[in-house]
Amino acid sequence: MTRAERLKQLPAIARERILVIDGAMGTMIQRYQLDEAGYRGARFKDWPRDVKGNNDLLNLSQPEIIREIHTQYLAAGADILETNTFSSTSIAMADYGMEDLAYELNLEGARLARAAADEAEAADPSRPRYVAGALGPTNRTASISPVVTDPGFRNVDFDELREAYKVQTKGLIDGGADIILVETIFDTLNAKAALFGVDEVFEETGITLPVMISGTITDRSGRTLSGQTTEAFWNSLRHARPFSVGLNCALGADLMRPYVQELSRVADVPVSAYPNAGLPNAFGAYDETPEQTAAHLHAWARDGLVNIVGGCCGTTPDHIAAIARAVRGISPRVPPKPEPVMRLSGLEPFTMPAF
Repeated sequence: MTRAERLKQLPAIARERILVIDGAMGTMIQRYQLDEAGYRGARFKDWPRDVKGNNDLLNLSQPEIIREIHTQYLAAGADILETNTFSSTSIAMADYGMEDLAYELNLEGARLARAAADEAEAADPSRPRYVAGALGPTNRTASISPVVTDPGFRNVDFDELREAYKVQTKGLIDGGADIILVETIFDTLNAKAALFGVDEVFEETGITLPVMISGTITDRSGRTLSGQTTEAFWNSLRHARPFSVGLNCALGADLMRPYVQELSRVADVPVSAYPNAGLPNAFGAYDETPEQTAAHLHAWARDGLVNIVGGCCGTTPDHIAAIARAVRGISPRVPPKPEPVMRLSGLEPFTMPAF
């Protein structure tokens, strides 16, 4: 199945049933208990800096592990695989001196996920499997100073972010991604830079893919780290006309529900939600069982709040399998009728495309 054929089916599939996105990559990588040598592999044996913990590097140094994880999530029932590229920008890779690897990390990350998805499609041609190229938030924020005594200072600007995201997006598209996923957004200005860069790549390549947007409510204040409520977050990004908007990470499903409910109320596109397996315990581990997580997401689906569900930190293929069972047969949320919004240029009204 070609990317065009796969994407042609996506709107109809999303109207018909709730889609399942995969679970945590980092949680699964931890199970392999890789040491420094394991992260380096043969290619980076003599790299001058420590690389342990650079999970995205495994796309190049241990590709069989990443593909195996993707395969496990597909077997669990995932319709959408996220690429192992959460930190694959030149900005984030600067911590390891690996800025120049950004394009290759994304290219190979998308290829690995696509190869696993192609294998699953070959086994069941009636069910397309989608690869979402993951663009993480980077380890810098354009809205907040990292220096307490200098609130006007920034360690990154819009154009730096835009250029980094352009390289990442180009690699993901060239590697075979079907969707671009801007996720774990804690700073909406970072996300705007990402979306601007993504649009530039679409224009330059002539290839336009669906875009998923997923923000992060950082605590019980109900706001992102840069201070926005859920409704404000949506209104700040709806001009991008995404395929979906949602929330992930930071909170477990029980604490995330009010914000998913608010997003479901205001967003006129499909809503996604992939929470953590509860909050981390004192040792940084996640204790929520697959059945517990699935019960929460079943309730969200039953109440008509979501179109796409999955898991974030602490979730495993067992969680995704339980979630897939829990939402099976439940109709997806029907987005409200799009309302006219205003273009900045000339402020002429236009209507969001109907889902």
